[in-house]
Amino acid sequence: MTPSAAPRSTAYPAATVRSTSGPPSGTWRDWLALGLLMFPVLLVAVDNTALTFALPAIARALSTSGVELLWIVDAYPLVLAGLLVAMGSLGDRVGRRRLLLIGTIGFAAVSAATAFAPNAGWLIAGRAVLGFFGAMLMPSTLSLIRNIFPEPNRRRLAVAIWAAGFSGGAALGPIFGGWLVEEFWWGAVFLVAVPIMLPLLVLGPALIPESRDPSPGKVDIPSILLSLLAMAPVVYGIKEIATEGPGAAALGTVALGLAMGALFVRRQQRLHTPLLDISLFRNRVFSMAIAANVLALFSFNGFILFLAQHLQLLEGLSPSAAGVAMIPALLATVAAGLVVVPLVRRVRPGFVVAAGLGMSAAGYSLVTFGSHVDGSSLLLAALLVLALGVGTAETISNDLILGSAPPEKSGAAAAISETGYEVGALLGTAVLGSILTASYQQNLRLPEGAAESSSGQGIMHAGETLAGAMELAAGLPGPLGDAVRNAAATAFDSGVHVTAAIGLILMSTAAVLAAVVLRHVPKAAK
Repeated sequence: MTPSAAPRSTAYPAATVRSTSGPPSGTWRDWLALGLLMFPVLLVAVDNTALTFALPAIARALSTSGVELLWIVDAYPLVLAGLLVAMGSLGDRVGRRRLLLIGTIGFAAVSAATAFAPNAGWLIAGRAVLGFFGAMLMPSTLSLIRNIFPEPNRRRLAVAIWAAGFSGGAALGPIFGGWLVEEFWWGAVFLVAVPIMLPLLVLGPALIPESRDPSPGKVDIPSILLSLLAMAPVVYGIKEIATEGPGAAALGTVALGLAMGALFVRRQQRLHTPLLDISLFRNRVFSMAIAANVLALFSFNGFILFLAQHLQLLEGLSPSAAGVAMIPALLATVAAGLVVVPLVRRVRPGFVVAAGLGMSAAGYSLVTFGSHVDGSSLLLAALLVLALGVGTAETISNDLILGSAPPEKSGAAAAISETGYEVGALLGTAVLGSILTASYQQNLRLPEGAAESSSGQGIMHAGETLAGAMELAAGLPGPLGDAVRNAAATAFDSGVHVTAAIGLILMSTAAVLAAVVLRHVPKAAK
């Protein structure tokens, strides 16, 4: 395919889409199959946000150190990000339904074992193994959707429902996780995976048709290792830079990952049947849709990062209450994804993606040029606008990703899309989070008397994070404590303005690029 080529037609021979081992094709079976595929999507999305609210209870119950707590969080995404591409391509070869069911059984079993972890080491190992099985789930669901719904309009709606499930799970995570920890114990956050996965295990073999690449070739083990060695060090290095600064070890780790990535690409270009078909990126539609996905998630997660801190530390909301405050915007993401499905029959998809990214830019502009020290109304309104943009952009960009790849490569295309999700979410938190922290530290001006009235350690923590400043203020007498809070809020607000301005520039640029690069993609057939 040439770089300027339009998306491929989806009218492929049935033999390349489904095997005959599944049930006969039928509309009601297709939608039931989609319903079953929503269970792992919801589980992964809920798990991503629910764990945050279990961390304090885990720290108390297992007496974890700060480093152990960090690895409890990081072990899962490190393994997951490193294996997404490999698992997507493996599903093309061994069967996407088969890989999904294997991942489901493994995820449920390991979740049950992790729920009763007696120490931090056990929990860290469990999280790493969950990342291994989790990498089998998300690419399999998206690639199966591509093959269950070959007709573009039905596929577009199915992808919108898939994205809505992911957004809905993210919305439920804070509330669901907080409730589980409060009503039961921290292990319930993991144990809940077992009943959620049961419907898929029982009904999936009968309702979900198997699909695979009819000419898959051999699995190249060195390519799998190189993909893991490329993604995991980069993810880890970025997290280290965000938390500890750009030290030699963190930069060296990122450099190692990039070097392994270069070797991975070089190997794929030489293999007759590569693990990842690099030629997919020669399609400008595919590449731009991936970039739109990454940037949409980048903006969304970066925004939620500083909004969560504002709501909890400056507005005094509990974690659950902060999650409830974000629900309208997260539901708007779901609604926007469903609304744009019929819209692309009248408007070219590229312009819809550009409009979504433009709305994200508008949300950031409200923060960039507004004042949000005296309340959260403006930030929540900006989140609502941003959420509408993300729901619009990611739904259509996901459909473009799947529609521009041949069905026999749908697993690899879905894996790249999922990797974009993970990378976008990671970069949004790491890059914008580190910029926000640096700006806060540079602009913090504690009032005179704070140092004399508190310990040196308290002052040091206040200078590092907003949470440290709020803790310092709580231990100081009234007027002095209020002065510390005001100083910290002002410094944090300055950082929010800086990160919002960066988000505004990135989203505006992405909107223009999407409109230009994707302008020739035709409207959907009515």
